[in-house]
Amino acid sequence: MSFIKKFVSSDRINLDLGLLVIRLGIGLSMFLFHGYGKITGGPDRWEGIGGSMATFGITFLPTFWGFMAAFSESACSILLILGVFFRPAAGLLAFTMFVAVMRHLNLPEGDSGAGWKGASHALELGCIYLGLLMAGPGRHALSIGMRRQ
Repeated sequence: MSFIKKFVSSDRINLDLGLLVIRLGIGLSMFLFHGYGKITGGPDRWEGIGGSMATFGITFLPTFWGFMAAFSESACSILLILGVFFRPAAGLLAFTMFVAVMRHLNLPEGDSGAGWKGASHALELGCIYLGLLMAGPGRHALSIGMRRQ
């Protein structure tokens, strides 16, 4: 079988490698470009992020909600990469992206992040996390190796 045919075949090996590529790419990207800055930002940054929950009428404990978003985008991204506690991590990340989408949709018109255009990145990531939640981590995950022992 030629390399190209093998590369694009839909066998189990390619499925597992594809899931690994998605886990590594999305997990590293989320951690480096979104999660790390938020988790190291401290309580002042978390309070600002947590203010997004006001979209849902939740105005209490903004620092807690901001920390949870920062935790999701940092720690859950690492768990996603490793494939450990994979489904809870993917679920938290999907929920965090849902909140981000709603925040963008509720920004005042004229704000650069307002509307569907501003929400598109969070929507795309949310769909990926939801798909990963349903698919699982694949065979190349630490949780799979831990189960075999």
